[in-house]
Amino acid sequence: MEKIEYKINNEFVGVRLDKVIPLKDSTLSRVATQRLIDEGNILVNNKKTKSSYKLNLNDVITIMKKDPKIIQLKAEDIPLDIVYEDNDILVVNKQKGLVVHPGNGNPDGTLVNAIMAKCKDSLSGIGGELRPGIVHRIDKDTSGLLIVAKNDKAHINMSEQIKNHEVKKTYIALVRGNVKESQATIDMPIARSNKDRVKMTVSKNGKKAITHIKVIERFNGYTLLEINIETGRTHQIRVHLSQIGYPIVGDYVYSNGKNPFGIEGQMLHSQKLEFSHPITGKKMKLEAKVPEYFENVIQELRKEKI
Repeated sequence: MEKIEYKINNEFVGVRLDKVIPLKDSTLSRVATQRLIDEGNILVNNKKTKSSYKLNLNDVITIMKKDPKIIQLKAEDIPLDIVYEDNDILVVNKQKGLVVHPGNGNPDGTLVNAIMAKCKDSLSGIGGELRPGIVHRIDKDTSGLLIVAKNDKAHINMSEQIKNHEVKKTYIALVRGNVKESQATIDMPIARSNKDRVKMTVSKNGKKAITHIKVIERFNGYTLLEINIETGRTHQIRVHLSQIGYPIVGDYVYSNGKNPFGIEGQMLHSQKLEFSHPITGKKMKLEAKVPEYFENVIQELRKEKI
């Protein structure tokens, strides 16, 4: 374990502890700092304190960084649709049915296993042993764009951009029902369901969640939507659309999943990403076409309109 100490001078008197640490140590984001404070791995005058603690002159901050653990995951030769790659980031168009990272019931066969085979040792370790390089995630049965960080500096920057709502994420979804409004904003807090811990639900005690929807095309009993999210709550789009009466076609968790197309898993695709490159600052605009099965369903619905 690495141990680092800093003594506070006049410059940082009265400043919150969790704001000072990232200024002193560029490898630590504010989120990572708060986690270390909660774990008791950042001390002030050898005492555990809160993230909100305001520093005094001559306070001594001690940071204890755990040695990175060797990742035991195995690399697997799983095909990847790479949309963009350089020395700092990798952006993939994830196929439906592929889990992003290992977890209970999914020890391998995930996007992480595929990325490890592709990138070898060049992946950020900030995500932990089971999520190397993973900056954000999309559900198993949601397809589309996902950013992977190849080093810690890129990971920290991308995490901050996401936290500050500076990454524009645009999705496309086919929902059941005819959405009347051309555009709408859904502002409903989301929390984990008390009845089914696998599901999320709209709850006044939940975290703020905002989803913007725009009608692209209307069909007989279905609507194609463009969706932008300000927040990234678990299952946010699926929960919000189901809540307002327009569940995503094929979603077995937040609707009955019935559809005449035989689609299993929600017809939801992460189509566009706009962000600043974490190292160069260049404005990035990336796009991934909808999967073939998705396009086939749209074409089938268009024929019914004629």
